[in-house]
Amino acid sequence: MTHPRDAVQAAHRLIAPDIRETPAMLLPGIAAAKLELLQLSGSFKARGAFHRMRRAGVGAAGVIAASGGNHGAAVAAAAQALGVAAEIFVPAISSPAKQALIRRFGAALTVGGATYDEARQASEARAAATGALVVHAYDQQEVLEGQATCALEWERQQPGLSHLLVAVGGGGLLGGFATWHAAGAATLVAVEPEGCPCLAMALQAGRPVPAPVGGLAADSLGARQVGALGFARAAALHAAGRLVSVLVPDAAIAAARRRLWEEARLASEPGGAAALAALLSGRWAPPPGARPGVLLCGANTDPAGLA
Repeated sequence: MTHPRDAVQAAHRLIAPDIRETPAMLLPGIAAAKLELLQLSGSFKARGAFHRMRRAGVGAAGVIAASGGNHGAAVAAAAQALGVAAEIFVPAISSPAKQALIRRFGAALTVGGATYDEARQASEARAAATGALVVHAYDQQEVLEGQATCALEWERQQPGLSHLLVAVGGGGLLGGFATWHAAGAATLVAVEPEGCPCLAMALQAGRPVPAPVGGLAADSLGARQVGALGFARAAALHAAGRLVSVLVPDAAIAAARRRLWEEARLASEPGGAAALAALLSGRWAPPPGARPGVLLCGANTDPAGLA
C-alpha cells in the first residue's frame, strides 16, 4: 500500500513541469506566508487540475468541471496547456473577473444556477451525455493529492512552522494539507467565512451536512457541503487535537485584503485572504512560542477595489 506522503511526492514529480513553485516569505510582524495566489491561473487549484488530468488521462471528449470560478480557471488553463477541450459550468454568483479568466484560457463557459451545487449537477449531466472527464473541484483523490503538493513545497521552504492557517471551501486544499501533515507535528487552522461554514458544521455533526452559502467569499469558499475525502482527513486530525476550526466575519476578510495590498502590494481575492483574516482579527490567536504560517491561496479579483 502506498504511503500518503509517497503519493503526494509522486504527484509533485508528475505535475512539476506544469505548475509554479510559488514563493514563501515573511509578512513582517504577522506570520510566515506562502504566496499560492501567484500560482498559474491565480490559485492553488491548478495543482489538482493538472494532477487529475495527467493521472486519469483525457479522451477526445475533453474535460468538464463545475466551479465558483477558480477551479474552472485552473481546469481551463490545464486543458489549454495539454491541448484538450474544456467545458466549465459556473453559478451566477461567480465573479466577472473569474468568468473572463476562464474564457481567456479558451474554455466553453456556461453560467447558470444560483449556487455551485446547481452548476455541479448541470456539469455532471453534461459529462454523462458527452463522455468528458469530470475534474471535481475538491472531492476526488487525484485532485486532493494535487493540492497536497502545496503543503509539500511549503514544508521545504519554511520548515518548522507550528500552525498552518488554511482557508476552507469544499475541503480539497485542507484535505491535501491534512494528508501531507497526518504524521507530522504541525496543527492546521481551518478557516471559513461565517457565511460558508460547511466544515465547522460537519465537524459538529460528525459527518458532511448541508450548510448555508453566502457572504463576501462565497464565490470561492461557498461549497454547500464539505467533500467526503477532505472531511475524513480533517476529522482525523481534529480528533487528534491537531486541527482547529475557525470562522471569520466578512469585515475581517475585507480588512485582511486591504492590509495585504497596502503593506505587500498583493492583490488577493476575499477567499484568498480568509486565512490571514483569522490571525489579524484575533479569531485565532497563536499560543506562546508558536511559529504560524498563512496560506494566501487566490488572486482572481478586480484590483480596482483595493486602491
